[in-house]
Amino acid sequence: MSITIIGAGLAGCEAAWQAVASGIRVHLLEMKPLQFSAAHESSDLAELVCSNSLRGRGMNNAVGCLKEEMRRCGSLIIEAADATAVPAGGALAVDRDNFSRYITEKITSHPLIDLTRTEATELPGQGTTILASGPLTSEPLSVALAELTGNEHLYFYDAIAPIIEADSINTSITWRASRYGRGGDDYINCPLSKEEYDGFVAALLTADKVAGREFEKITHFEGCMPIEEMAARGHQTLSFGPMKPVGLPDPGTGRPPHAVVQLRQDNCHATLYNMVGFQTRLTYPEQKRLFAMIPGLEQARFARLGSMHRNTFINAPTCLNQTLQFQRAPHIYAAGQITGVEGYVESAASGFLAGLFAASHLHGKNVPMPPAETAFGALLGHLASADPDNFQPMNVNYGLFPPLEGGRRKRTERRLAMAERALAALPAWWQQILALRSDVLESDNG
Repeated sequence: MSITIIGAGLAGCEAAWQAVASGIRVHLLEMKPLQFSAAHESSDLAELVCSNSLRGRGMNNAVGCLKEEMRRCGSLIIEAADATAVPAGGALAVDRDNFSRYITEKITSHPLIDLTRTEATELPGQGTTILASGPLTSEPLSVALAELTGNEHLYFYDAIAPIIEADSINTSITWRASRYGRGGDDYINCPLSKEEYDGFVAALLTADKVAGREFEKITHFEGCMPIEEMAARGHQTLSFGPMKPVGLPDPGTGRPPHAVVQLRQDNCHATLYNMVGFQTRLTYPEQKRLFAMIPGLEQARFARLGSMHRNTFINAPTCLNQTLQFQRAPHIYAAGQITGVEGYVESAASGFLAGLFAASHLHGKNVPMPPAETAFGALLGHLASADPDNFQPMNVNYGLFPPLEGGRRKRTERRLAMAERALAALPAWWQQILALRSDVLESDNG
């Protein structure tokens, strides 16, 4: 028995890892390095574009709960993240190169995984398949996917923040601190006075941008809004967003500056720093010109400038069933951001579930669905029950979880209670999965 998985990003690698845990052979197809998407540059698997792509650790945000569920259930992606983590306050940030290398070594050394470097240009007409081609699915495969779904693709644009070489930062102006002192001195802070902020915003609003193609409607995901789009919403928008100074007093004055640009460590050697929240579609020359206006970055050297790419996803409520199978082709499962989950953690989680579902069905077993109270269940619930006429990508959040009983609670208390409930519901479900795996492995060996 075998499964073909198209795409070796986080979702594809996680799906492969869960499938082989049930004794299923996996044929994993990856187009890199024969062809790269607009956001990728490494030949390693499970490539991240940002060291902080896995986001917060704490249970006050649902992504922290999702990561803990994955950790407790043997996720390869979270194992790799824990092994390659770098300091980032309350976030689970990683050394991107080491993270991808860790996963690549795990995948390529597994005896049940056959990795083939080739571009998939069509969807198989038979044989269990997991489509994990990602939000940057290549054109030929996108055409095949459009034929399968019978609908035009939905899409949005995603922007990537610049990365700066650490030794080009003017540390005589900046200082190190985390907001409100939480997590130690993990961030480099670049302060702006009111005059400097006003000048930066004025220049930003008139800067040249990379234009989208005429036939494409540009719809930005709110969680990754380009800074120029935020600035266009109002002069002070950035000072209440990525340039918010609250909780970051200047050690020289004891008071917060008018605005702050935070830089977050991007690799384990602390030689690269990411401009937090500075996703952009400005042209490269304009990025260099404008970011030099930020105190501390006058001579900044960029290891990577910001860019923007198209993200494609399907209308999951109309195309998929509850086990992530295409309704028109049940032998094909969907995983990753192409399903309409947003974020790397959520993408890996959907790969985790697709791998479980596909392997169990291949063995002729009906896999139990994760409890609705869990983050796993919340994600699946979103894909199954969202309004198909207004379906949009969604990060995991506590608004997707079933409400708590017992009346109103404060926000933080409510979120922590939901996390506690989720983690309490998880073990019984996971023990059922482990029992199924044990049964099929014993049957195969017998």
